[in-house]
Amino acid sequence: MSVFICSKRQIVEESKHKLNIYSGVPVIDADGYRANVGIVIINDRGQVFWARRYGQHSWQFPQGGVDDGESAEQTMYRELYEEVGLKPEHVKIVASTKHWLRYKLPKRLIRHDSKPVCIGQKQKWFLLKLTSPDSAVNLLHSGHPEFDDFRWVSYWYPVRQVVSFKREVYRKVMKEFAPVALPFHRHDRRKRRG
Repeated sequence: MSVFICSKRQIVEESKHKLNIYSGVPVIDADGYRANVGIVIINDRGQVFWARRYGQHSWQFPQGGVDDGESAEQTMYRELYEEVGLKPEHVKIVASTKHWLRYKLPKRLIRHDSKPVCIGQKQKWFLLKLTSPDSAVNLLHSGHPEFDDFRWVSYWYPVRQVVSFKREVYRKVMKEFAPVALPFHRHDRRKRRG
């Protein structure tokens, strides 16, 4: 059995005789899915962090691929800092998805010239509570920013707005996180009324 490993830069290595896995998950599994994490950040108002991809008109949650030797949680913290400029002290982990969720890339986005061919992502998602002011967010701190703008949107808004091939995963993630995410909003509203 061959298992292929691909880093964030699509550097490829083949293992012919042993199963190379990182933290229990091949970086690209035998079915062609790349290990990845997704991040939902919620604020005190029950809104979620929604970011615009650099130089584009598409918006999404932060996400990124698992690198060699990383656990999903380590990847999440690395991507959180690289893409959003937030450090572990700026957030609190509230929940993570029970299972890895998959989506396929549209055929036009599959790089057939790379080996192995990556047909999609399998993602572990994290729900984070922002514990710092919005000013802690710094989208442009890296030399290769992923995002150039962000806003806080209502909890279910991203499910309707994300590109179609990610929509079902977003729906599953938001539904799984709703029991723990939405109480932040209800609790905060009761506090403001009192």
